[in-house]
Amino acid sequence: MSALTRSPAWQALEAHAATARRLCLRTLFREDPSRFETHSLTAGPIFIDWSKHLVTGETRQLLLSLARQQGLEAAIGDLFGGALVNHTERRAALHTALRDRSGQPVLFGGRDVMPGVRDVLARMRRFSDAIRDGSLRGHTGLPFDAVVNIGIGGSDLGPSMVVEALRAHGRDDLRVRFVSNVDDTHLVETLRDLDPARTLFIVSSKTFTTQETMTNAASARQWLVASLGDAAAVGAHFAAVSTNVGATAMFGIPSDRVFEFWDWVGGRYSLWSAIGLPIAIAVGMDRFEALLEGAHAMDRHFRSAPLDINGPAVLGLLGVWYANFLGCATHAVLPYDQYLHRLPAYLQQLDMESSGKRIDRSGDPVEHATGPVLWGEPGTNGQHAFFQLLHQGTQMVPADFIVAARGVRQLGRHHDILLANCLAQTQALAFGKTEAEAYAEMERAGMSAGEARRLAPYRTFPGNRPSTTILLEALTPSSLGALIALYEHRVYVQSVIWEINPFDQWGVELGKQLAGGVLSTLESRQGGVDLDASTRGLLTRIALAGDAPPAQGSR
Repeated sequence: MSALTRSPAWQALEAHAATARRLCLRTLFREDPSRFETHSLTAGPIFIDWSKHLVTGETRQLLLSLARQQGLEAAIGDLFGGALVNHTERRAALHTALRDRSGQPVLFGGRDVMPGVRDVLARMRRFSDAIRDGSLRGHTGLPFDAVVNIGIGGSDLGPSMVVEALRAHGRDDLRVRFVSNVDDTHLVETLRDLDPARTLFIVSSKTFTTQETMTNAASARQWLVASLGDAAAVGAHFAAVSTNVGATAMFGIPSDRVFEFWDWVGGRYSLWSAIGLPIAIAVGMDRFEALLEGAHAMDRHFRSAPLDINGPAVLGLLGVWYANFLGCATHAVLPYDQYLHRLPAYLQQLDMESSGKRIDRSGDPVEHATGPVLWGEPGTNGQHAFFQLLHQGTQMVPADFIVAARGVRQLGRHHDILLANCLAQTQALAFGKTEAEAYAEMERAGMSAGEARRLAPYRTFPGNRPSTTILLEALTPSSLGALIALYEHRVYVQSVIWEINPFDQWGVELGKQLAGGVLSTLESRQGGVDLDASTRGLLTRIALAGDAPPAQGSR
């Protein structure tokens, strides 16, 4: 056993879990009329109801003891104070500085980083305003009506999710699209209906060497030059978010169209930086800064609220409770808002790339579960797909239900129906339906006693399926910023408890390295001597397929 799993706080929670597995939410609510009040909180502009969880007052105190044993309060200070919390890369994780609106210095290595942050924000404003008002034009003198962001991972998932979430604030005459996949289909289909003379590309890559991004960027450049007939057009139709100004210059992008960010900004935490440039273009810089302000409000809450009413701390500790003590391997995120349909994919990277670690801060293998598998889809679509498993399956899946009290469009009864479904699903998961209730319901409907008895087990819902309801007043740039920051800090809380580094991602490197060797073999058509039998066999099959005539209907 590790020091963590041997620790008094951990051992107390393991002992308590045996009792918690027998908890009944119906009983907890019946015996405590104030349960909703004591198990809910306000975090910035967000209200969090966590009363439908398999926890008691004792659970709460034991989890807080674990947090204090692991030094969570000091770790929060380290995060905001510029400490090298990313210890494997010897870096700070000061993404919170990107959205700091306090006007106070934020020090890293004895230097205030805020003048640089404000300078980039000012440059983003000038550039995005010029694109939006048509004063910045393409090579032929036409204004831009399409922006294509080329990036991958954090350079794609964050900005694309936010642009989708705030689509109601966008403009029909200015399309903002995203290309990430090196599969040529993604680029071809994105460009299919665009006019090269009116298209701006933003290449987002810190090093300007990311294979997928640079492959797509090179093909986009070729498409542009072939269409406009002049390589000089590149400088007017490309911008970059990168630290490698030498490489961007060689590509043909002028220095005044290169936006910097810093080593203390991790990829999956970078949408607040110049990586968010497509957001600013899509919805305007004022709304981008409102996004920052919402995130900063959550930062202030996380930094100052006591742990027992601290939104990210409570959610992070609940994640630890289910992953480590109740054996839950997955976690569902269920936004009841179609504009948030990309949120689960964004949170997959944020959570699973951060928490999917097997080595602790001391360099030893962990002896406890770390990151759960995170997944989800918008409601109500999920209700007609995987909710069957949530309600009656054999696995317990903690779920986050995210909904706004007020809809964006206000079309007839739509939002009321959406709200009703969201709240009803959390109710059904928590309290279920007993076999006796199922039998009585069928009997009242006129079913024979024998048939009702036969079907009653199938129509029984066990309940006691935990969920959190995250309530926004409305989906706005500010509330979205707070929501994203809530999840960022939740991940950090879990990492502190688990004693892992949430800011590196060495697990993505091996596949990249091996892909280089496979690509050389694939392109040379010669067998790789260092390849395993499976890969060699697959490459042989691929070579044979490549020599065959093209399939009918191919373009």
